[in-house]
Amino acid sequence: MRFWGALAVTALLVACAACGSSTPAPPARPSLRIGVDLPLTGHEARAAVPALNGIRFFVQTHPVLDGFDVVLVTSDDARDGLPNSSLGASNVEKLIADSGVMAMIGPFDAGVARKQIPIANAAGLAMISPATSNPCLTRDVFIPALLNPARTAITCKEAGLQPASELRPAHTNNYFRLTTTDDLQGSAAADYAYRRLHVQRAGVISDHEAYGQGLADSFSGRLTSLGGSVVGHLDMDPAKGDVSDFLKSMKGAGAQAIYYGGGTRNGCGIRAAMKSVFPPGEGTPFLGGDGIAQDPTCTASAGENSAGIFATVPIVDATSRPAAAGTIHDFKASFGSASAFGLYTMVAYDATAVLYAALDRAIRNAGGHLPARAKVTAELAQTSGLAGATGTLGFDAGGDTTNRIVTIYEAVGADPRAPWKQVDTVDYSTRLPY
Repeated sequence: MRFWGALAVTALLVACAACGSSTPAPPARPSLRIGVDLPLTGHEARAAVPALNGIRFFVQTHPVLDGFDVVLVTSDDARDGLPNSSLGASNVEKLIADSGVMAMIGPFDAGVARKQIPIANAAGLAMISPATSNPCLTRDVFIPALLNPARTAITCKEAGLQPASELRPAHTNNYFRLTTTDDLQGSAAADYAYRRLHVQRAGVISDHEAYGQGLADSFSGRLTSLGGSVVGHLDMDPAKGDVSDFLKSMKGAGAQAIYYGGGTRNGCGIRAAMKSVFPPGEGTPFLGGDGIAQDPTCTASAGENSAGIFATVPIVDATSRPAAAGTIHDFKASFGSASAFGLYTMVAYDATAVLYAALDRAIRNAGGHLPARAKVTAELAQTSGLAGATGTLGFDAGGDTTNRIVTIYEAVGADPRAPWKQVDTVDYSTRLPY
C-alpha cells in the first residue's frame, strides 16, 4: 500500500568526510506508542502470530509518523493455551497506565474483548480488532428478526451476552473492527449453499454455545428466506457428541447438506460420521463457520470424508485481490517463512493503516503534538473510504466494518497440511441480508 506523504521517513544526516570535525548527532525523535494484545501462544497463535507480523510489517515500512518514532507495545493474552479474559484485562490496564500509548490493536477473541472494552472505554483508549466477530460487541441485537427462523429479533441479553451498550460506561464507542459479524457468516453460508451448491433442504447442528447457536440460527433464517428449508435442528450436548440418530433422521427427511455451528473440537467428527449415512464428499456438503475453517485438526477429524467441507471466514482474503499483490510480495520477501503469513496478516496490516490515518489527523489537529486519546478515538470513528490491502475501509456508527465481505473456503482432501481452497465470497457491503 502506498501511504500518504506525511509519513515519509526523515533522511539521515551524513557528516562531511572532508570536515575536520564531526557533525553533532541530531536530537532523538519523540516516540508514539501503539499497544497490541493478541493470543500469541497456544491454539490461536497459529492465526494471531501472522496477524502480529502484519502489524509489524506496516510499522517497519512506516517507522515514523508526523515526526514520531512508532513503537509497538506487545502483550500476549493467552494462558494455558487459550485466550484469557482476565489476562487481557490486565494487559489493557498496563497499556492505559502508559501515557505514551495512543491506541491499541486487538484483541482476537470475543470473550477477551468483552472484558477489555469497558476498561478501555472508561479510559478513552481506542481499540481496533482484526478478528472478533461476535455481534454483541458492537450492538444490542444478537440475531436480527429476518435471520431468526421465528422472525423475531434475539437480543444479546436473551442470548446470555452483555449488549454493546452495557460495555461502554462512557457512553461513546471506542471499539472498531475489520471483521464482519457472525450473523453474516451464517447468512453467507446459506447464500452459498442455496445458490452455488443448490441445497434446498438442510439439517442444522449447533454446539450449545452462543457462537454456534448464532451461526446456526442465521444460517437457518437466511436459507428459509431464500426459499429453502431446515428439516431439523439439533442443539448438541457436547458431553455426548453422538449425532448418528439425528443424521439418520435428516437422511430420512431429505436433507441435502448439514450445517454445523461451532468449533472443531465437536464439529468435524460429525463430518466423519456422515460417511455412513450420506453420500460422501461433495455429494453431501458439510458447512460451518470460522470455528472450523482452515483448521488442520478439522480435516484430520473428518478423515476420508474431508472433501466437501465448506467454511466461512468473516474477512476479505487479500490474496484474491490484485491490488494487494505487491504488498503481499514485499511482506513475504521481508519475513521469509511461509508460516509467517496467514489469513489475518493483511487484515491486521490494514488495522494498523487505519490507526495511522486516524493518528495522523489527530496529531495535525493537535499542532504536531501527541493528541488526547479521545481525539484518536473520534478520528477512528470518522474513517471512511480508506484504500487498504483488503478493500475500501470504513466503520459504521457502531464501529463495525463497512467492508462486509465473507470468504468461503473448501477443504481439498484428507491431508491436514493441505491449504483450503477459496471458492467464493459473499459481499453484504451495500445490502444486508436482513
